[in-house]
Amino acid sequence: MSNGKIEPEDFDEEELIRSEFESIVSGLSLDESTPTTYLDDLDRINEEGFVPPNPPRQTPQGFIASAKRAINRWLNRDYHEDDGVAL
Repeated sequence: MSNGKIEPEDFDEEELIRSEFESIVSGLSLDESTPTTYLDDLDRINEEGFVPPNPPRQTPQGFIASAKRAINRWLNRDYHEDDGVAL
C-alpha cells in the first residue's frame, strides 16, 4: 500500500530519465544548411527521367513455350512447401 509519499528512488529515476532525454535532444541538429533536400533529389531523378524497360514482343508460340517452361520448373522444383498453389 502506498502512503502517498514519494520515495527517494523515484526522484533518482526521474532525474535519470530527464538526463537521458537531455542527452538525446542535445545530439539533435536543427541545421538545415545542406545543399539539397530529399525533395530536391526526387526532382533531380524526375528530370533525368526513368526509361522503362521495353522487352521485345513474343509470338504466341513463344508465349506458350515460355508458360510451359515456367510450369515445368514449378512442378519439378526441389522443395514442395505449401505455397497455396494447385494445378
